[in-house]
Amino acid sequence: MMNDIQRYRSNIFEEIKRINEYEEEFWNARELQTLLEYSEWRNFTKIIEKAKEACINSGNPILDHFVEVNKIVETGVSRREVKDYVLSRYACYLIVQNGNPKKEVIALGQTYFATQTRKQELTEQFEQLDEDKKRLGIRTELKEHNKTLVEAAKNAGVETSKEYAIFQNHGYRGLYGGLTAKDIKEKKNLKKSEQILDHMGSTELAANLFRATQTEEKLKRDEIKGKKNANNAHFEVGKKVRETIEELGGTMPEELETPEKSIKKLEKEEKIN
Repeated sequence: MMNDIQRYRSNIFEEIKRINEYEEEFWNARELQTLLEYSEWRNFTKIIEKAKEACINSGNPILDHFVEVNKIVETGVSRREVKDYVLSRYACYLIVQNGNPKKEVIALGQTYFATQTRKQELTEQFEQLDEDKKRLGIRTELKEHNKTLVEAAKNAGVETSKEYAIFQNHGYRGLYGGLTAKDIKEKKNLKKSEQILDHMGSTELAANLFRATQTEEKLKRDEIKGKKNANNAHFEVGKKVRETIEELGGTMPEELETPEKSIKKLEKEEKIN
C-alpha cells in the first residue's frame, strides 16, 4: 500500500495533463478514470454527472469545463467509437470531490486539484495586486473561513476554547512539519499577544487558507465525530497540503519570510488612506 501511495504522489495528475493548440491545459476523462481506479466507465460517468451538477450549481457553464467528445479505440482486431470528455482543471476538481473518499488516490486528487484550482483562482484575482493587497485579501477570506471551521469542528465534538486550540495545533503541525503554534510564533519572533496569521506573507496565508477550507470540507463530508478524529483529520489535511507544496517545488511555510508589517498595521494604513 505504501508503495502505491508513493507512486501516486509522483505528479501522476500532471503526467496525464495535456495542452491544446491554444496552450490551454486539459485532461481526458477516460485517462482520469483509470488513474482514479474506476474499472467501469458507466460507474465513472455517475461521478461525472454529479460533478456537472455541482458545476451548474456553482454558476459555471458546463461547456467551459466538460466537453463531450467521441474517440476511436482499438479492441483487438476491431475499432469502435467510444464517448469521452475533455475536462478542465476545475472539472477534475469537481470529479475528485464527488469520488469515493476512501480511496487513497481520490484523497490525493482532492489535494492536488483543489490546491491547483485555488492557486489558479488566486493568480487570476490577485495578479494585478501588490503583496500587501494580496495579504489583506487572503487574510480577510481566512477570517471568514475560520468561522465556519470553528462551527464544523464544534459539530465534530470540539467544544471548548482549549479543545479548539489543540485542534488548531494539529493543523499547524501537519502543515509546518511538526511545529506547533507556539513554535511558529517563536520562529517569527512574535509576542504572545500577536496572531500568527497577521504575520504571514500571501503565499503562507494561501497555504493556511487551503488547510482551513479543506479541513472544514473533510469534517462535513466524512461526517467526522469525536475530538480525536477531528484532530487527526486536521493534521492529515495539513500534512497533505505540505506534501503537495513539496511536490510542486514550493518553499515550506516555516521557511517563508515574515513580512515587516503586520496585517493590523496594513489595515490601519488602509483606513488612513
